[in-house]
Order: sequence, then C-alpha cells, then structure tokens
Amino acid sequence: MIIKELITVTSAMEKQLETVIEELKGVQEYPMDKLVSIIQEVGFECDLCARCCTREFNDHVFLLTDDTKRVKELNPDYLEPAPYYELCDQHGNFYVSGYALKAKEDGSCIFLDNKRCTIYDKRPTICRLYPYMLHREPDEDGNVDWRQISGLNQHGHYHVNINDDEATAIAGLIKSYETAYLKQLIAFYRKAQEHFSKNKLKHVKGVYDREMRKFNKGGEITVFVLSNGEFTEHRVLK
Repeated sequence: MIIKELITVTSAMEKQLETVIEELKGVQEYPMDKLVSIIQEVGFECDLCARCCTREFNDHVFLLTDDTKRVKELNPDYLEPAPYYELCDQHGNFYVSGYALKAKEDGSCIFLDNKRCTIYDKRPTICRLYPYMLHREPDEDGNVDWRQISGLNQHGHYHVNINDDEATAIAGLIKSYETAYLKQLIAFYRKAQEHFSKNKLKHVKGVYDREMRKFNKGGEITVFVLSNGEFTEHRVLK
C-alpha cells in the first residue's frame, strides 16, 4: 500500500512538474513583438501612489533566489515563507518554492516609508517590472489565457508614449523574470519529489485543508521553504 501511495504521489508531482515545464515553454515562445505591442498600447507610467506596495493591492511580493540573497544581506528578518504553499505532507508540514517580503501591521511593504521605497536600487525584481507580467490564468468565465498586465486602470498613468527600444527592454525583462520564476518552481518540484520519496511522504489535500483552517484561526504551522537547493524549516503564525 505504501509503495502504491508513493507512486501516486510521484505521478501527481510529475504532472505538476510537466505543467510548469509547459508553462515555461509557453513563456519562452511567446512572441516578443506581441508583448512589445501590448506594453506600448498600455503605456503605463508610475505616479508614485505606492498602492502596489501594500497588501490592499498585492497580497505578497514573491522573491526570486537573487532577490532573497539581497534581502538577507539587508535584514534576514524581513523574509517570510511565500503564501499559497504548493504541498502539504501527511504530517501537516507545508512546502513552498520561495520567500516573500514581510509587511508592516498596516499591510504596507516592510521597506516602504512615506510612500517611498527605502531600497529602491536593490528592490526585488517583480517591483522593477510591475504591473507587467506574462503568465496564463483564468478570466472571470474560467477561460485560461495569457495575462500581461496587473491592476489595469487601478493605479498609475496610462497611454504614455513608450518608444520601441524601451518597450523591447521591458519585454525582455518580463520574459527573464517569468523564466527565472518558473525555473525556481521546477527546481522546487524536483527537490520535493526527492524529499518526499526519501522520507516516505505524500501530499494530502485533506491534511492541507485541515491545517490551513487551524492556521487561519491563529494556529502555528511548519513551512519548509526551498532555499539554496535545500528545504529550510520555519514556524509560521498568521
């Protein structure tokens, strides 16, 4: 029975891994000229409202590996396991592919002061690109398609002129970010496969849901974060 369960777990993770690999292929093959055109059509320009730096607008800032290293050098206490944990084993331990920035009690970024970023030159990659993105997600009707912009018409200025060179540079950075994010997720699933197999663990949705209910009521949970190729353990309170 244990062998059968482990095979099922491996197959499920393999399916998740295949999905992420397919997403990576889609990002890499997405036409640059189309992305450049969308960037120029939107013509976004920041108006320094700082709304995107709050949990009212964005519930977390996911950090790539290099982002995590920079934040650790500034203050390791400003890191926390990213939410939306990918896996949960039968013992109630959660697993996630990276870290996020902590927020203050008011929901604003830990590095935000008077609506200004105090680490602007070292800010995370996603902060440099926002509101641009490139990934598939379902719309209001459940139809999955590419999404290239977040928070359209909710902040900033639009229809500002962006020349070809600038738009092409932005498009290149977007693809680089999404590629790095997906490769980080691929590394996570591969490490999880190895870890779960070695320790006779399995992902259990029922345990995931049960532990999340406890967490949302103020309970403490254990979260393992992929960091430098290994899982690092954290105790987390909501």
